[in-house]
Amino acid sequence: MPKGSVAVTAERCKGCGFCVEFCPTHVLELSSAFNAKGYHPPHMINAEKCSGCNLCGMYCPDFAIFGYRFPDAKGEKKEA
Repeated sequence: MPKGSVAVTAERCKGCGFCVEFCPTHVLELSSAFNAKGYHPPHMINAEKCSGCNLCGMYCPDFAIFGYRFPDAKGEKKEA
């Protein structure tokens, strides 16, 4: 089960690739589709590996991507 995901605002993206380059779990790649400005925004591959760390969002100069963690399921114990 994935621990997190990302939200992409494709129209803000300029296709710099920082999010893809700095993703520690390698779940992002630049899409072959274009946004309205003619850039290739990122999309998720291997979504089940996403940790929700938000490094993609921290490195994005255009605030076009945000990582987030899923809340823990009820009854699931956290490991110390």
